[in-house]
Amino acid sequence: MKRTLLLLLAPALLCAQNLKELEKRITEFSLPNGLHFIVLERHDAPVVSFHTYVNAGAVDDPSGKTGLAHMFEHMAFKGTDTLGTKNWTEEKKALAEVERVYDKLDEELAKGQRADADKVRLLRLDVQSQMDRASTLLIPNYYPTIIEENGGVGLNAQTGEDSTNYFYNLPANRLELWFVLESSRFLKPVFRDFYRERNVVREERRMRSESDPQGKLVELFGATAIEAHPYRRPAVGWSSDIENLRVADAEKFFNTYYVASNMTIAIVGDVQPDAIHTLAVKYFGPLPKKPLPAPVFTIEPAQEGPKTVEIASDSQPIEFIGFKRPSQYDKDDATFDVISSILSGGRTGLLYKQLVRDKQIALETGADSTYPGGKYPGLFLLAVFPALGKTNAENEKAILDIIDGLKTKPVDDATLQRVKTKTRAGLIRSLDSNSGLASLLASSYANFGDWRKPFTDLDEIDKVTAADVQRVAARYFTEANRTIAMTMGASK
Repeated sequence: MKRTLLLLLAPALLCAQNLKELEKRITEFSLPNGLHFIVLERHDAPVVSFHTYVNAGAVDDPSGKTGLAHMFEHMAFKGTDTLGTKNWTEEKKALAEVERVYDKLDEELAKGQRADADKVRLLRLDVQSQMDRASTLLIPNYYPTIIEENGGVGLNAQTGEDSTNYFYNLPANRLELWFVLESSRFLKPVFRDFYRERNVVREERRMRSESDPQGKLVELFGATAIEAHPYRRPAVGWSSDIENLRVADAEKFFNTYYVASNMTIAIVGDVQPDAIHTLAVKYFGPLPKKPLPAPVFTIEPAQEGPKTVEIASDSQPIEFIGFKRPSQYDKDDATFDVISSILSGGRTGLLYKQLVRDKQIALETGADSTYPGGKYPGLFLLAVFPALGKTNAENEKAILDIIDGLKTKPVDDATLQRVKTKTRAGLIRSLDSNSGLASLLASSYANFGDWRKPFTDLDEIDKVTAADVQRVAARYFTEANRTIAMTMGASK
């Protein structure tokens, strides 16, 4: 009995110990402009991971300009007025000329059916010509090349619904280089090659959404399940919006959302906090202090009945089932996470055991407790990919039976304990990676004002009972609150 108790308590004790150890090695500070730094010393190896979290994502795209936040994922490594240019004086003139001609093109296109087709054609050629001239004055891939030549790895950026993230790793003796490069792109970015990158984004949308059945279904599902809130829009943007984005739009978005107080930076590795503070003041201190951007004010109306939508496809069937849920700040957020783990916690999840292993009607299943983001009310998502020769209808019935079971029969203690232990183990594993820790620290602080949130979340998950699971399932997993989207393939 004592041995069993110790086994159950071990993960909790280990997480508490890890939190105490992290607290000893973490230093936090905010610059006068509001930019917050979290520094974690880990001297095991002479490397450092950097993670910049901008608290703005696709949900903040202005109406009619979707895909704008995502454009920064492509523009973030284009350099500045000193990095990536052969002759900034001449390049600046060339970029201005691109915008001048593009303004004339937009002016003509705005005439609609009265637009002169020949004039439009000539202006498009002129825009292309000016773009070609400007491109001769830039140094391609200069920013990432500097990082790679100095031992940098993992260079990337990622745009989600709620945030945009920039991250990579460098040797510890290149610490100041990161400060130079990262501060420069926020102090004096240059949106060079904007329209070529816009075309790249447009092609990315074509490949991932328009030419992919699952991508099409994701967009249809979001637009059906969510009526008013910007979460209904695809993060990559709508095609017509992408094709008409302008540099002025990007500059306005940048000046609104890329403000110091809306950013969090986590640095994890072989560093000294005093040195980090000195460099932060030197390089990021010049960022101006600006007010935080306004949040999204649109409130999603209550759903008053089930929604179902289908899309024709020659692929194997796919089905998404979503239930409206409150944001990540709701008191029941931990319960939603527990339910997600009960349903899709790998091979021990109910969906896998019943649909994939036992009934063999699905190839793959999954759940997402905060879809497409957590900052605002969204969806609890269930996804299923039927096995060959099996149908959406078979899988849908099996899933809804499992959901109904959560409402009518208490989850057994063994299942609850397994979920809680697995959650703790997942957090412990995340502590092994400098880059994973940097991401965790930055996102936790940006979303909740405290990097300790993943650890305190474990306490909230520990408090979740079988009665909580029943209550939340009964309240939110209702027919009236449900949206189903599916592709109908050969096995319909």
